[in-house]
Amino acid sequence: MRTVEYTRRGDPARVLTLREKPHRPTPGSGEVLVRVLVRPVHPGDLIGVEGPPGPPEQQEEARTPGVEGMGVVESVGADVRAQRPGQRVAVFPAPGTWSDFVVVPAELAVPVPDGVSDETAALMLVNPLTLRMLDRAVEDALRGRPGPVLQTAAGSSIGRLVSATAARHDVRLINLVRSASGAERLRALHPSQPAVATCDDDWRAQVSLHAGERGVRVVLDSVGGAMTRDLAELLADDGTLVSYGQLGSGTTPLEALPLIGRALTVRGVTVLRWTSRTPQERAQDVAFAQELARSRPDLLEVAGSYDLADFKAAIEHARRPAKSGTVLLTTARTTGSGQEGAR
Repeated sequence: MRTVEYTRRGDPARVLTLREKPHRPTPGSGEVLVRVLVRPVHPGDLIGVEGPPGPPEQQEEARTPGVEGMGVVESVGADVRAQRPGQRVAVFPAPGTWSDFVVVPAELAVPVPDGVSDETAALMLVNPLTLRMLDRAVEDALRGRPGPVLQTAAGSSIGRLVSATAARHDVRLINLVRSASGAERLRALHPSQPAVATCDDDWRAQVSLHAGERGVRVVLDSVGGAMTRDLAELLADDGTLVSYGQLGSGTTPLEALPLIGRALTVRGVTVLRWTSRTPQERAQDVAFAQELARSRPDLLEVAGSYDLADFKAAIEHARRPAKSGTVLLTTARTTGSGQEGAR
């Protein structure tokens, strides 16, 4: 089987290598072996390979990127009743999906609804589940006191989901993007949501104008870095900054934020903690994700698809600033492997 691996941290285009392994893994009790057909290139996948700033770190053993994907069940371990060989499933969290095969707990292999394409199914979990977590964070932060919500990287895949949800639930959302062209596209998609480009010298003043006298109540931030201080200053007193990504450059010392004097809250959110929710809560979240994939596949946009062996080209595409959607790594179907149920 093919797998993409790295033995030291660093630039993914430099430290990742495609290797052939003679044997596929074997599922244990309560596990399934999935032949992965499509997996996304998420920003978090690349950040995980890069590691913290500084010289590349050597590792004791090889690692494979990826936590999400879709494929077909190849075989099942003992005590597995819900899945069967040939069934299409989406998997998360499933460390190592940048490989032809991955073993996951059966409870984390989610059936793909009929009519949902393989490409949409590969994007069905991480971003929709992140959206659910952000929605809950906003609800907690507002505490019944409606107010403007500002989101960074509004043109990203998650940003588009947030915008669509805000439009449906009448949330006052202000969108922040890097370019003027990106702001124009967002205004066309959501005319009721102000869009501001950070390339404008007066972008902070524009946000304040749209927020009004009460100011921004909540910031949803996936950029971080040097921008954090500006975002904190835009918050109203007793406001909340929800951090869920680190796409930006630079740093902001905690001491530079007016946390105490203005009673601000900084809260971290990561989809990697989703499994800490109760089984009932996870089931509700999964049902939401399945319905979103079924009814609004346009919100799970694909920017481009590359064979797993072309991972370097896929990484370059995923890093393009003007990219719209998520880049996918694919594996060709083989006869007799998961044709049942494919759409």
